[in-house]
Amino acid sequence: MTIEKILIAIDDSAYAEHAAEYGFDIARKFNASVGVVNIIEPALMPQMTLGADPIMAMPLQGTGIEEMELLEIQKNQSENIVDITIKKFAGDMPVTHFTEYGSTADGIIECSHEFKADLIVIGTHSRTGLNRLLMGSVAEHVVRHSEVPVLVVPMKSE
Repeated sequence: MTIEKILIAIDDSAYAEHAAEYGFDIARKFNASVGVVNIIEPALMPQMTLGADPIMAMPLQGTGIEEMELLEIQKNQSENIVDITIKKFAGDMPVTHFTEYGSTADGIIECSHEFKADLIVIGTHSRTGLNRLLMGSVAEHVVRHSEVPVLVVPMKSE
């Protein structure tokens, strides 16, 4: 078995940062290429009325933010997350980075295909019970649907 390409999935959480550190360490040990992906889940749902609150489905009044502006803000935040992660952990390693829109779990899997990853590294929020039921588990979905091995990196609670 060889690991030549590692895809590291990140968001702006401490869990993802911990997983990224782990993923970059593994990449160094295997001399593997690294891809970093952050998925943007659009804040406005296409089936919703423009300018509607996605939870209450009530019009948002006076926000002054158009849909395109919101997408641009999300894109900039995503790029910042990726840049910070690369600066913190990559050192002199070349890194391919992806910013995708859509479902987080499916986006990670799609990027793993595009990058031709041999391994996906992802952190876990370790949600349980009702929280997990309501929020779902990105890591679990990736594990169940990925065609390549997935390393789920837990973070010790302090």
